[in-house]
Amino acid sequence: MVITFSVILLGLIALVPPLQRNKFFILNSALIIGLAYWIEGYWFRTSVFSYKTLLLFVVFQLVTINFTTFMAYWADKRAARKGAWRVSENNLHTLEFMGGWIGAFAAQKIFRHKIAKKSYQNMYKLMIVMEFAAVYFILKFLHLI
Repeated sequence: MVITFSVILLGLIALVPPLQRNKFFILNSALIIGLAYWIEGYWFRTSVFSYKTLLLFVVFQLVTINFTTFMAYWADKRAARKGAWRVSENNLHTLEFMGGWIGAFAAQKIFRHKIAKKSYQNMYKLMIVMEFAAVYFILKFLHLI
């Protein structure tokens, strides 16, 4: 499981340049690999690239990316209050597209951050639509729908 998750995540980082500069996605990748190592060591093992392993990856990705996106919003809000370097909007939108739009929505409501900026909200909504479109095309390609 650790090998499978590492190959997928490192492959994504190698192939998608915006992910290479996104420290929150790299943190997310480390969380997923750490969770896989912990679960594989204590609970059960699965074979490399099996159906069960890929489903676990999807679950781990959705949980950790939402947590990571929430933390990125928190860090950006904190930096905004202190006048420090901010998290770029591109990094936030990348996290949203990778599945973290629920964490982004929660953070926007809790921290009241990025809710008044119309251009940001429009791009946020576009990221949700693009993610659903990407999932649809992947499922269609795999003949699952």
